Amino acid sequence: MKIVVTGASGLVGHRLVPALESKGHEVLRLVRNAPADPREVRWDPSKGTIDAGALEGVDAAVHLAGENLAEGRWTDEKKLRIRESRVKGTRLISETLAGLARKPEVLVSASAVGFYGSRGAEVLTERSAPGDDFLADVCREWEQATDAASAAGVRVAHMRFGVILSGEGGALKKMLFPFRMGVGGKLGSGEQYVSWVTIDDAVGAIEYALENKSLSGPVNVVAPRPVTNKEFTKAIGGALSRPTIFPVPEFALRLLFGEMADATLLSSQRAEPARLKESGYVFKHPEIGEALRHVLGEKG
Repeated sequence: MKIVVTGASGLVGHRLVPALESKGHEVLRLVRNAPADPREVRWDPSKGTIDAGALEGVDAAVHLAGENLAEGRWTDEKKLRIRESRVKGTRLISETLAGLARKPEVLVSASAVGFYGSRGAEVLTERSAPGDDFLADVCREWEQATDAASAAGVRVAHMRFGVILSGEGGALKKMLFPFRMGVGGKLGSGEQYVSWVTIDDAVGAIEYALENKSLSGPVNVVAPRPVTNKEFTKAIGGALSRPTIFPVPEFALRLLFGEMADATLLSSQRAEPARLKESGYVFKHPEIGEALRHVLGEKG
């Protein structure tokens, strides 16, 4: 297949592109700077511009681009960038694909389990209702921004990612320093659920969605066994052979991170990958202990 990918230099895209190319697919990367390679195509989501002609003939699209949630406090300006980077970029790629003379078969578009809001221990499947906080609103608009592609007959899969575990970056890398220093611990009560997935399964699920015509609409991309933050903390300590006896109270997290603390670090989503399991996807890393040992072992 000829596949166009946004966010190709990000955590997931960095692993996805070579994985697709290793299977013989031709991959085009949408980039914001002047293309330096024949496989790059210029776009600028903030200005609503894209080289649509260069996308004629693509068979599929994977849309991963978006503002980093975990960089800096959530000021009003930051929240606007988070929303616009997802909604504007998604609408632009969706409308562009819908307007091509030969439309691609599928658009696999990133979303997040933040769609559900903070729901305690409630089991969340793709049928669960959305939440009502900032991230839930963003995720809902993010997914709705693909409507033009759906209306044009393109199969759209919304990949609702949990916390993606990778030794190369992302949330896990930010967590590791205190644990390696022996001062890691649970966040808040530690009872909040963490829906996680390894980078291997995040990439694997995207590849699976590209090929599996039964997958459209929301798809929870999370391991089949979510854990509490307390269990997650213990598993990190076990993978690093370090103690985990220094909890971080909720008030300290709010002082440090403001609204982002409640929306990400203290939020609870117990999501289940119902659609992936029903369709036959086999997880490479279903257990948190083995998963952490694997991703941390990749970096030695």
